[in-house]
Amino acid sequence: MCGIVGILGKEDAAPLILDALRRLEYRGYDSAGIATLNAGEIDRRRSPGKLSNLGTVLMQRPLPGRIGIGHTRWATHGAPTERNAHPHASQKVAVVHNGIIENFRSLRDELTGLGHAFETETDTEVVVHLVTEYLNRGLDPQAASAKAFKRLEGAFALVVMFAGHPDLLVCARRGSPLAIGEGDGEMFIGSDAFALAPFTNRVVYLEEGDWAVVRAHGAAIYDESDKAVTREPKITTLAATLVDKGNHRHFMAKEIFEQPEVIGHTLNAYVNPVTQSIALPKTAIDLAGATRITTIACGTAHYAGAIGRYWFEMLAKIPAEADIASEFRYREPVLPKGGLALFVSQSGETADTLAALRHCKALGQKIASIVNVAESSIARESQGVYPTHAGPEIGVASTKAFTCQLAVLAALASAAGRARGTLSAADEQRYVQSLIEVPAKINTILEQDAKFAGIATELAKARDVLFLGRGVSYPLALEGALKLKEISYIHAEGYAAGEMKHGPIALIDENVPVIVVAPHDSLFEKTVSNMHESMARGGRVILISDKRGIDEAGDNAWMRIEIPEIDPILAPLLYAVPVQLLAYHTAVVKGTDVDQPRNLAKSVTVE
Repeated sequence: MCGIVGILGKEDAAPLILDALRRLEYRGYDSAGIATLNAGEIDRRRSPGKLSNLGTVLMQRPLPGRIGIGHTRWATHGAPTERNAHPHASQKVAVVHNGIIENFRSLRDELTGLGHAFETETDTEVVVHLVTEYLNRGLDPQAASAKAFKRLEGAFALVVMFAGHPDLLVCARRGSPLAIGEGDGEMFIGSDAFALAPFTNRVVYLEEGDWAVVRAHGAAIYDESDKAVTREPKITTLAATLVDKGNHRHFMAKEIFEQPEVIGHTLNAYVNPVTQSIALPKTAIDLAGATRITTIACGTAHYAGAIGRYWFEMLAKIPAEADIASEFRYREPVLPKGGLALFVSQSGETADTLAALRHCKALGQKIASIVNVAESSIARESQGVYPTHAGPEIGVASTKAFTCQLAVLAALASAAGRARGTLSAADEQRYVQSLIEVPAKINTILEQDAKFAGIATELAKARDVLFLGRGVSYPLALEGALKLKEISYIHAEGYAAGEMKHGPIALIDENVPVIVVAPHDSLFEKTVSNMHESMARGGRVILISDKRGIDEAGDNAWMRIEIPEIDPILAPLLYAVPVQLLAYHTAVVKGTDVDQPRNLAKSVTVE
């Protein structure tokens, strides 16, 4: 989860940027860099590794200039080298960037045809050359930036600095957060307010689609239609805290809204957007050679593993199981020779999951893990680690960690399928393109936040709620029920839709909302049939589907939530967000402690 800092100050910016980047170390990174204007020209210092390495470079080669931008980067495809570190720059423009530029390949081809020479394969470099191209055509920096931003597709946060303009930074956000700090004749930009805490306590949070022209005495902010807007500054008190809620009432809300950014960071670590292929981190694990993959986890992570089970079997044709860690050892599992045990954990310290790992290791299984904390016990005891890049998750109910786990599992299953010959190159490219589009599509779901809040006012009146799904949507129905019960305290259950007739249908009457997770896939007609069975018994159905699904299902559902279309096999990455928002807003209506629900802990470190 990269960090961004920009400063228009009264003294040399580089030491201040370095200090601000240190405050963003919690986001994770493996290279860093700073660029300033030195006598009007762009000058950079970059280094792989920790910020101490960059500090050493700056001691050896100081970087003067009162305006600058800095960045801490998680390596995407390509090693964490100096060349790949941000800021990226031309002679006229320097850029730092969080997120994914989905259409960078077409832009890169266009710009190459216009004579631009690229040094890296990163998507960020496209922004540098695109803005430079518009400057070369005679546009001023503000107009060049605005025109370039409109060409970009995806989810991102950007800060742009221009040679010869010592009193100007232009920034933009779409999906990834960005804040502007107001000082006395100084201005600051950061990924979050914590980075800016030493400089100012007056912070303006850019809203979705905003872009801003920042000068030493203030910022002019524009919305996505280029209309000048006012965003009221907030007074922050972050000197003694690690992370803040930003614009949001709860950490859970902030973390739901961070998903376009953090999924983008996670995908960047597993996807080569140039070749549209999966590029896994090098580990000692042979996914393709596994005789069976057993995913083992607790709670929400278990449901991620259960979705992964479908993907491994559907894409790679590898036998797969999904086990609950707390039960795993006690059923005396029979594990095959050559099997892979894959452990999923946000914290990497979950006691039951760690105990199951050691049990599998003793039985001769290969051990891999998907974790959000690279230094955790589970990571240290694994032979292969596949990190998520969700950043710290403060809310007890997992949201962004879950979708990042799904992103990694989708990448692993695709890579295994390609290696085993069960997935064609064309299908891999199709899945990769769908994955790349996920952050932007989640943005469109988040734009419907008010609709979810309205539905929640009715959902909060229920005592019982059922969630239904088929195929990859079945584990998501289980996850939706878990989310609702753990933070709103409403009794909720998730079922495979085809199992309704085998018992649960007896629960349905006019007082029981039924939330149907139904992307328009090969099982859609069967799911809709189960939905109509529920409605025939008075059940109030909330249908979550894409436009085609909603059109075909008819108008009889109590409420309908439209989700962008996506390759059906990858639907859980999008459909996780609506069930999170429904749970969150219902809990807010109920007045429960959203971030710290009763009886629950973020990391369960005892059995």
